[in-house]
Amino acid sequence: MPASYRAKLLRLHCSESDRYQGKPLYVAIVERSKTLGIAGATVLRGLEGFGETGEMHRGRLVGHDLPIVITIADVPDKIERLLVDIEPMMNTGMIAVSDADVIRVQKGASSDHV
Repeated sequence: MPASYRAKLLRLHCSESDRYQGKPLYVAIVERSKTLGIAGATVLRGLEGFGETGEMHRGRLVGHDLPIVITIADVPDKIERLLVDIEPMMNTGMIAVSDADVIRVQKGASSDHV
């Protein structure tokens, strides 16, 4: 069985239109995560959603403001350090932090992908 370790799972919910220093917020957060040596980050674009204000976020024919979820998992110390940096970057949104058991799967460097 692969080795596992205790970690924190971070989920950041924002909108595609959110910006930080002129760039999309999700890009800025992923860049900051990489700078801090975070194990990895994934950005997911939602089809539709709403938040605290009740405003619907969905794709439209003209313009769009889709919901974005950024998922990051790493050891607690790194997640805490990242939170200190990214919380001030967000004007609106939600940050969810939960405990996680991470199982890292890493098979040989084979180029055979099925």
